[in-house]
Amino acid sequence: MSWSAALDLAGAVLLLLGALLAFVGALGLVRLPDIFARMHAATKPQMLGLLLTLAGLALHVRTWESVATIIVVAGAQGLTAPVTAHLLGRAGYRAGVAVPELLHHDDLGEDYKRMKR
Repeated sequence: MSWSAALDLAGAVLLLLGALLAFVGALGLVRLPDIFARMHAATKPQMLGLLLTLAGLALHVRTWESVATIIVVAGAQGLTAPVTAHLLGRAGYRAGVAVPELLHHDDLGEDYKRMKR
């Protein structure tokens, strides 16, 4: 087996793993009960799935220009996914979508009550 075939095989495996993680994240969005669990499902497996997919793509394409673009995409996603999840969580809490019975510890509740006064 040549290096090119081995890299193509590794890229295919990473692409499949990334697609599987993205699918698991999508199932979590549909099946989980509250906004915080759904937010977790939207960010954690999706981010890792995207990184695995991009790594598989980099192994398959193997040009410096494409790999540089893939690194920029991975960096941008790595910076924006946590911020988006945080904003979604706060917006859901403020909109009253969060189920208080499912929260184990509510740090934001007291601060939010003080701000509403």
